[in-house]
Amino acid sequence: MNYQPLTHATRGFLFTPAGAIPLIDIGLQKKDIRAGWMKRWNIGRMDYAVAPGLYAVGNPDPTSPVLVTANYKFSFDSLRRELEAISAWLLVLDSGGINVWCAAGKGTFGTDELVRSIEAMRLAEVVSHRVLILPQLAAPGVAAHEVILRSGFRVLYGPVRASDLPAFMAAGNRATPAMRRVRFAAADRLLTVPVELMQILRYLPYLLAAIILLHLPRLRVTTMLNDVFPLAAAIFSGTVLMPLLLPWLPGRAFSGKGVWTGLALWLLCWLLLPWSLAEALAWMLIIGAVSAFLALNYTGASTITSLSGVKKEMRLAMPAIITAAAVGIILRVILRFTLGG
Repeated sequence: MNYQPLTHATRGFLFTPAGAIPLIDIGLQKKDIRAGWMKRWNIGRMDYAVAPGLYAVGNPDPTSPVLVTANYKFSFDSLRRELEAISAWLLVLDSGGINVWCAAGKGTFGTDELVRSIEAMRLAEVVSHRVLILPQLAAPGVAAHEVILRSGFRVLYGPVRASDLPAFMAAGNRATPAMRRVRFAAADRLLTVPVELMQILRYLPYLLAAIILLHLPRLRVTTMLNDVFPLAAAIFSGTVLMPLLLPWLPGRAFSGKGVWTGLALWLLCWLLLPWSLAEALAWMLIIGAVSAFLALNYTGASTITSLSGVKKEMRLAMPAIITAAAVGIILRVILRFTLGG
């Protein structure tokens, strides 16, 4: 894995019994912001990590708190930018360049890695206390009772969001109910849309090539739009509309929610395009299937799903999605070459 260099954010070193510790700026520079936006659009997103280790912010001493995070650079940046006027040690675990929540579920942000990092960084020689503050979303991967037995450090779970850390620490490391609540508001959901869009747009040239082949030998823009427009509607339904309306759509299954938004845009297409009844039926199956599949894919970006639940939904939904898409595509091809539709 290629680590993101932090030379631009390092303003010196603190010398401790365990060695020299990089002193990191809390403010994000244009380089950080630019790289962050690129990752939001899925450009190099899987190679966005800082070197694991021990860092310092402010002017920490042996009594300063130890905050633990993942080496996914978004996680690291989200933490350090909230530490204005706070002096602390940052213990960055090697999570494989994955955020805290996902890494905790996969086991890379877990008990073994935390204990290993404590020993490797000689943390007991840097601080005089034995308390670690971890993000609340790390809890699925970390067994606190094992950590204290194996390392002597006690795990204290902080708030869900790094933005609540200053208030949490000012209150004597006590969290309010609001700090413990996982919020997944519309703004949070929309932040994930660019990644989902870019993933599906990789296949756009193949989809356009299929539409062109369908309309050979006579290519007319007006007739091709009858296929391009509903396909775009299906993609928009599953990657944008479903996440935006997620809390209000009926049912618990994400694929089912995708069907609802797909049907809504299918009706819109039918109102705007000169479809026959058979064409409308074909596109109802295609749009519904594509939207449901993309909505199901969105489970990996949501904080309200579980691994077991996603696996169960995939077993139930994928056969129906594949069948609906296959029937719809076959019907659309038949209509094109028999009725010229």
